[in-house]
Amino acid sequence: MIKLRLHQQDALDVMQLQSKGQIIVPTGGGKTMCMIEDTKKQFTENSLPKTIVVVAPRILLAQQLCEDFLELIDNVDVLHVHSGETHHKSTTKADEIDYWVNNNTDNVLIFTTYHSLHRVQESNIQVDAIYFDEAHNSVQKNFVEPTEFFSMYAKRCYFFTATPKHSKTPFKIGMNDEDIYGKVIVNVPAPRLVDEGHILPPKVKIKKIDVVEDSRFKHEHDCDHVISTIDDIDIDKVLVCARSTKQIVNLVSQSDFCIELNARGYDWMYITAKTGGVINGKKVDRDEFFTTLNQWGNDDTKKFVVLHHSILSEGINVKGLEAAVFLRNMDYITISQTIGRVIRKGNDTKTYGLISVPVYDRVGISTSRKVEAVVDTIFNQGEPAISVITR
Repeated sequence: MIKLRLHQQDALDVMQLQSKGQIIVPTGGGKTMCMIEDTKKQFTENSLPKTIVVVAPRILLAQQLCEDFLELIDNVDVLHVHSGETHHKSTTKADEIDYWVNNNTDNVLIFTTYHSLHRVQESNIQVDAIYFDEAHNSVQKNFVEPTEFFSMYAKRCYFFTATPKHSKTPFKIGMNDEDIYGKVIVNVPAPRLVDEGHILPPKVKIKKIDVVEDSRFKHEHDCDHVISTIDDIDIDKVLVCARSTKQIVNLVSQSDFCIELNARGYDWMYITAKTGGVINGKKVDRDEFFTTLNQWGNDDTKKFVVLHHSILSEGINVKGLEAAVFLRNMDYITISQTIGRVIRKGNDTKTYGLISVPVYDRVGISTSRKVEAVVDTIFNQGEPAISVITR
């Protein structure tokens, strides 16, 4: 039996009293476990079958959430509503969703994405509970209608995020619209999770380096920065946030990056939407990529660098990462989510998550200021990093 952390039990207790609302928990705080335990409670409450929907921003995260749920829940039928591959039943047709749910005598879990949520809406099935993971994504124009629909018609509706997105314009929806999102019913401050030993504090290192005037040599400069960051501090597992797929490809193919890593005993991997996954120069499918990534993360003796543009920023659980190196500008939400990748507890020697930002052009200056502001807001003031839509 899983023993919940105090803040998770507090959230679960509130969810039994409130049928709708926002649950604000910092990255690494265990939001998924709150969903799972609430689902288990709903499924065992009485003999009537329930239908619960879990919404994720990406297919990859929907698949990961499914795995997490099924580790702790059995005797349930699973349906995926998105265009990705899955071992479970999958469809994006509203009539098939309707038929499958309404002709099922067991409890049902539906895993979908914000892009495909309208298909669940069109099916007109009765939803007993719906969990919006990384709920700040729901304010995007194309997702507002199905979000508002389930806010009104699902029996229970919860919006989970570490980074709420508000709006100051009447022309766009934000999570400060309580008619849709309800009130904030749970707000767990990051300092509490640090004090209780559930996550680690971040340590920001602003690294000033020479400006590169000739863009032809920028990949060499990127190489120098990442390698010198590794050399400066004893870091074994590093996440590199690149500006683009092109930057990653240039770094591994047009510089001495891989040679320098190999000389220091590091393996390397990268993944982007355009290239797919690559491990030590070999192209692999996504399953192999993430299986290997988690194996390396769990191996205390393994040294590796993983590069990405955006895929690993949000929601994906990657164990063992010790540092994030920022090579691109980001908004407050992505910065906060990226910091969350490296503040998860690791072995006993890991006492903080390192955030390294190179400053050699305007992008670096802007990024460093944003990173420091986000860290101050979340870890010093104890408030979520709220992003605001102004136009």
